Amino acid sequence: MTSPTLHTADVVVLGGGPGGYVASIRAAQLGLSVTCVEYDKTLGGTCVNVGCIPSKALLQSSEHYEWLRLHAAEHGIKVDGASIDLPTMMARKTDVVAQNTKGVEFLFKKNKITWAKGYGTLQPGNVVEVKAADGTTSHWQGKSVIIATGSVPVQLPFLKFDEKRVLSNVGALSIPEVPKHLVVVGGGVIGLELGSVWRRLGAKVTVVEFLPTILTGNDDDLVKEADKIFRKQGLEIHTGTKVTGAEVHSDGVRVHVEKDGVTAHLDADYVLVSVGRKSAIGGIDAVALGLAMGARGEILVDDQQRTNLPGVYAIGDVCGGKLLAHKAEEEGVVAAEVIAGKPVHMHHRTIPGIVYTWPELATVGLTEQDVKASGRAYRVGKFPFSANGKARTMGETQGFVKFVVDRDTDEILGCHMIGPNVADLLSEVVLAMEYRGSAEDIGITVHSHPTLSETVKEAALSALGRAIHM
Repeated sequence: MTSPTLHTADVVVLGGGPGGYVASIRAAQLGLSVTCVEYDKTLGGTCVNVGCIPSKALLQSSEHYEWLRLHAAEHGIKVDGASIDLPTMMARKTDVVAQNTKGVEFLFKKNKITWAKGYGTLQPGNVVEVKAADGTTSHWQGKSVIIATGSVPVQLPFLKFDEKRVLSNVGALSIPEVPKHLVVVGGGVIGLELGSVWRRLGAKVTVVEFLPTILTGNDDDLVKEADKIFRKQGLEIHTGTKVTGAEVHSDGVRVHVEKDGVTAHLDADYVLVSVGRKSAIGGIDAVALGLAMGARGEILVDDQQRTNLPGVYAIGDVCGGKLLAHKAEEEGVVAAEVIAGKPVHMHHRTIPGIVYTWPELATVGLTEQDVKASGRAYRVGKFPFSANGKARTMGETQGFVKFVVDRDTDEILGCHMIGPNVADLLSEVVLAMEYRGSAEDIGITVHSHPTLSETVKEAALSALGRAIHM
């Protein structure tokens, strides 16, 4: 009996999500032969297929619908009888996803990256066994291996996903009707974004959060403003509330909750469970391989994304930390460049975080409570969108930009925004922080008028005690 053929490559990447496909492309750009193992029918991973991209497509569509209903008349635009064509909206979402997945596949061909289609299992000696959908297997040995297997949503034992009535982010993107009542378990990013989609389309949405606030870990001022705005928009939010059980029926779910010793129940036709995500290490027997793991099931790496195994790297959600596509991408670039012999290191001080509700939330660096707890002397600068000319022309005056800076050096320690298009406004602050920039650096930089970006300049000037328009 002949032994199976062993294919070789300079780099074998296990996973074709944002981290894996970017690592593959960067390694190929550096002249390395690359094979990427991915079992999904399309490349792009959770982010492109069932996460970032489809959710943003639905957020955009639902924002348009809500604007027509609530705000078009303010602009002198009369719209009668606006209604939802849900199948068309879903078809557009699917098309947007397809454009992105086909784009990644094109980049693989352009960069001569081999896509090994199948389920990958890491074996000793940096060999990856790939089992294809038809049951055939192939084996790939890399001089280096990059683990980029991502994460999966956490299930509750009494609310396991069936993607019919009990939904993960995947099912919540494809509900066949506008729910009468959607209960969202978890007041984090995914729950609030998808909850916002269905609320705008006409569903009653109830958010149940176990912790004292939604969006735990964010700046206190940001959380308070977001909570106030979301409630005003119509989200019903119950914080400090524990889900204790549930009964799933063919036509809905009864969710049992408890707050301050008082029990109650919520009847919904759908429940979205968004209580977090965990590293996906299927295909990786850490014990057998001797792979070092953390207490939360994450793969441990150094600042060059190296694991404790020779020639094995890990990137993205599987490493824990902030589970963000752009973090995975940067870690993928670092791993590829380290493999190519470049003197690079990963740092996470300036990884931005975004919540794509409306208004958006955008944050980078330390919160005010973080800095205060450290004992470091600091100053705060804050500027409201209500004082910005462009925001007024848009009719989008909710929210603010907030800087936290070192009192003595003026270095920017953190920036927290809630308002229109802040996901895009944050980039200049991230760049400034990369260079250990100060509030003054942004404050003395000329910003075009009238633009939303002037709020960033004014908030920076506020930190210096010299805001002009407030």
